[in-house]
Amino acid sequence: MSARREPTARQMRLAVELRRLREAAGLSAREAGALLGVNSVQISQIELGTSGVSEKRLRRLASHYACTDTEFIDALVAMATDRTQGWWEEYRGLLPTSFLDLSELDHHARCRRDVAVLFVPGPLQTENYARAIFSNRIPELTEDERELRVRHRMARRVIIEGPSPVSYELVIHEAALRIMVDDRATTRAQLSRLLDLSEADHITVRVLPFTLEGFARAGSTMTYVGGRVPKLDTVVRDVPHGSVFIDSEAMLGVFRTRFRKIEEVALAPDRSRDFIHELANEL
Repeated sequence: MSARREPTARQMRLAVELRRLREAAGLSAREAGALLGVNSVQISQIELGTSGVSEKRLRRLASHYACTDTEFIDALVAMATDRTQGWWEEYRGLLPTSFLDLSELDHHARCRRDVAVLFVPGPLQTENYARAIFSNRIPELTEDERELRVRHRMARRVIIEGPSPVSYELVIHEAALRIMVDDRATTRAQLSRLLDLSEADHITVRVLPFTLEGFARAGSTMTYVGGRVPKLDTVVRDVPHGSVFIDSEAMLGVFRTRFRKIEEVALAPDRSRDFIHELANEL
């Protein structure tokens, strides 16, 4: 296989998981290569995501690494053999790679859980709300750059509005509901969209009100994306330079617990809908 110049986040995740399996087996790259009849450079390229791996070789590696989790191995094979050219590919070379990685992550998700503190999450945004977000970006975007990002963000709605929507749970702080990123009309329309989406069977919206006492975790913004198996779940955190993908098993456990604790103290879905409706009526 030819070397990849820029592996996607999904390809890198496969590479990382194969390295973790090798290290857990106590084998060096040279020893793993010998078991496959290749040199250590080829193993290193696979584990850097710069080279792909066939199903046959992947299953042989898993066997040599004494991995008996068949569901996990099947999920890795699916990652290795997937040739999907998703809708996001039309933006390659036009938008930052992190935008495409998030879209690909959404496409393969089995569920998604968001905790939002300052802004409504991207897949739930109206067009005007998204445009206002990108209009205030620093450094400033040109009109064409801004509209390209808005179009991409609207396309990401497919995760919840497409033919195969995923289970989506949102816990949103009252601050994100009240902050007017644009004018009152835009805010009102955004609240109305949240209300409409919250009626869908696969979408659950809960609100963290300002009146919630003694709960510091209310500031823990995160996106938790469920993979084909729990070991392949991913947490996405926003940072000034883009997005960080977190995939270590220990940290995934921390974020699962964090989401559960935040969810437990938030308003119930019915009360949350009433809360959002009351805010919309204030505008």
